Amino acid sequence: MLFSKLWRKIALILCSLLLVTALGNATLGREITNISSLEFLGVTSLPHGFLFANTEVGGLSGITYHARANLYYIISDDRSQKAPARFYTLAIDTPNFTVNPTQVTFLLNEIGKPFPPNTIDPESIALAPDGTILIASEGDVTTNISPFIAAFSPDGKWQKSLPIPTKFLPSPTSGIRNNLAFESLTITPNGEFLFTATENAILQDGATADIRRGSPCRMIKYHLASGNPTAEFLYITEPVAAPPHPANGFQTNGLVELLAIDETRILSLERSFSENVGNTIRIFEISLKNATDISEIYSLNTADATAIKPVTKRLLFDSQNQGFPPDNIEGFTFGAPNSSGQNTLILISDNNFSSQQTTQVVFLAIKA
Repeated sequence: MLFSKLWRKIALILCSLLLVTALGNATLGREITNISSLEFLGVTSLPHGFLFANTEVGGLSGITYHARANLYYIISDDRSQKAPARFYTLAIDTPNFTVNPTQVTFLLNEIGKPFPPNTIDPESIALAPDGTILIASEGDVTTNISPFIAAFSPDGKWQKSLPIPTKFLPSPTSGIRNNLAFESLTITPNGEFLFTATENAILQDGATADIRRGSPCRMIKYHLASGNPTAEFLYITEPVAAPPHPANGFQTNGLVELLAIDETRILSLERSFSENVGNTIRIFEISLKNATDISEIYSLNTADATAIKPVTKRLLFDSQNQGFPPDNIEGFTFGAPNSSGQNTLILISDNNFSSQQTTQVVFLAIKA
């Protein structure tokens, strides 16, 4: 029995070392240059309450791809309530639309302990070329927990946090809105820059999205090596896709993920929801080339709007035209080629650990 336990411990150590080594040699594997459109290929799902390594696999809110290992890392937005804050390693077979978890990695806070319940709200994950894992936590305005972006080692140990500009920190009159903060995170293929964005406007910039108008979000550009923010850009979401029922029912549309093609071109994912109607997802290619740096502007409400150029957007995909009902899609990444050799996008949904929702994995082909 003692011998068996020893070998189990050795096997666990070796698995951890293999993961660290693989991630330490990570390459993003991106060779995407031109995207003319996106084509729906298929969708699969995980059952509600699906268990892996004694944890419930749900709340999947962000995904990133390790091309060399052909593995995907997916963050759960569980606030250390059902199990400690964690990300999963998944093997995804693109041609056959199959998904299999292979490992769970628990995140440790600054003092090397699992995050206590309700001290973290992890929403997005990105993989740096050196193997560092970046996590965006949305925070919680109602409990005065600030958002953060932090770097972790491949085995989940806290390394450092990136500074959040003061204008984003929650207060009664300014900063992020609850549940509408940093849902997105992406690193440019050259590993030089990291981008995140608010899901909707911060308080001093404008209103949230509704059926009549979009919301003015802020994108933050970081220099990854130094960890310092270098610029901010205005991103305006689309209005809510469809009226809710009843007319005064819940409605929202937000910027829930970013995916860098290069230093100035980024894919954006907007997810709209209307009560008793459902979800709509739209994917855009955006350009920062002529966008105004708004980092010195504290409030867009009091700024000269004519002097600000937002990022430009080009629609690539609208689920309303694709014939499949998306659930609460919140993350996407470039994935392995499909059986025809086409590059792919892999999308995942956050089921909110609800039996009324589904954990979807959606496959799109990239048309050059």
